[in-house]
Amino acid sequence: MAELDVFWHPAALDHDTGSGLWEAPPSDLLEVQELHPENAERIRNMRSVLLHGPLASRLDWKDGRLAEEGELEAVHDPAYIASLRRDCESGGRRFGSTTVLSPTSWPALLAAAGTTLAATDALVAEEVSVGYALVRPPGHHAGPAVTDGYCFFNNAALAAERFRASGADRVAIVDWDVHHGNGTQACFYERDDVLTISVHMRHGSWGPSHPETGGAAESGAGRGAGHNVNIELRPGSGDAAYAEAFARVVEPVLERYRPNVVIGGCGQDASAFDGNGRMNVSMDGFHAIGRSVRASAERAGASLLLVQEGGYARTYAAYCLHATLEGVLGRERLLADPIAYMPDDPAHASADIDAVCVEHRGWGLS
Repeated sequence: MAELDVFWHPAALDHDTGSGLWEAPPSDLLEVQELHPENAERIRNMRSVLLHGPLASRLDWKDGRLAEEGELEAVHDPAYIASLRRDCESGGRRFGSTTVLSPTSWPALLAAAGTTLAATDALVAEEVSVGYALVRPPGHHAGPAVTDGYCFFNNAALAAERFRASGADRVAIVDWDVHHGNGTQACFYERDDVLTISVHMRHGSWGPSHPETGGAAESGAGRGAGHNVNIELRPGSGDAAYAEAFARVVEPVLERYRPNVVIGGCGQDASAFDGNGRMNVSMDGFHAIGRSVRASAERAGASLLLVQEGGYARTYAAYCLHATLEGVLGRERLLADPIAYMPDDPAHASADIDAVCVEHRGWGLS
C-alpha cells in the first residue's frame, strides 16, 4: 500500500475559465491578458510536481470518476444542480465578475465531486491509508444552493456526508485555504456530527453569495453551537501565525472532538506569491500544516482525506502542495523552496487567536 493515494480525473482540465484583467472581462487596454486565477494550468503543475518530484515513489495514483447527479443531492438542492447543468448546456454563465462556467465545465464539476467521493469510498473500504483528491474547480465556497468564489459543488461537504452515511459518528473538516470556507460553514452550521474549522485571512463578507464574515463569533447554532470554528488572521500573517493557530486551536479542538475522519481543505493560496491572498506562508509553513493535520488524525485514530481547494500562483502553489504532502507523510523537507520568502512578523497573531480561544472556551482552549 502506498504512503498516500492521489485520486485524479483528466476532466479537471476541461473547466475553461478564460482570461481577462484578473477576474473581470478582458480589457482592450492590454495586449496580453491574464488567465483567470482558477485555471487548468495551476493544477497541471500540481500534478506534475507530484509525478516528478521527490515524493513520486511514495504516491500511488488512482482513477477518479464523474459523480452521478443523485450523489450531489446529499449536499445540494436538486433544482440548483439542474440549473448549473443547464447553464453549461446553454453556453456557460458568469456569476458576478469572478465565477465562470463554460460549455465544457459540466464534466469537470462532476469529476471534482466524483473524484472526491472515489477517494472517500476507498478510505471507507480501507483500500487506502491516506487519500488526496487533486480536483478543480474548488468547492469550499459553494453552499447547498449557492455558487460563490469559483465554487459550484462543495467537494469536502460531499465527502463528509458520504463518511457519515458510511457510519462515521464524527467528521472534522479543517480548511486552510486563504479564504473563509463559508459554503462548508453553511452546510453544517446547525450540526454537531460535522465539526468545521476554517483558518483564513480576515476579509469579511463579500456580498450576497458570501454573507458570512468568517469571524470567531460565527460559532454554530442549535446542536451545532461551538462546532464551527473560524480562525481569522490578519493580512500579512505567515508561518508563525499559522503554526500558533494550529497549536492553540486546531489541535486542541480536534483532540477534544476525537473525529473518526479528518478532511483537509488543502489550499495553497496563503503563500506570499499568490495573487488571490495577502498572506506570507512559505513552503516551511505548509509543511508544518501537513504535519499538524496528520498528527491530529493519528491521535484520534481517524482516517485522513485531503481535498484540493485554492492555490493560484501557478509555480509556487505546486511547490507548496508538495511541501504540504511532505508534512502529511512525516517526511523532512525534500524539495527546496525555489523563491525568496517574505519576512514573517508573527507579533500580531496572538491577539487574533486569543479571540478564537475566548469564543470557543468550551473546548478548553487557552
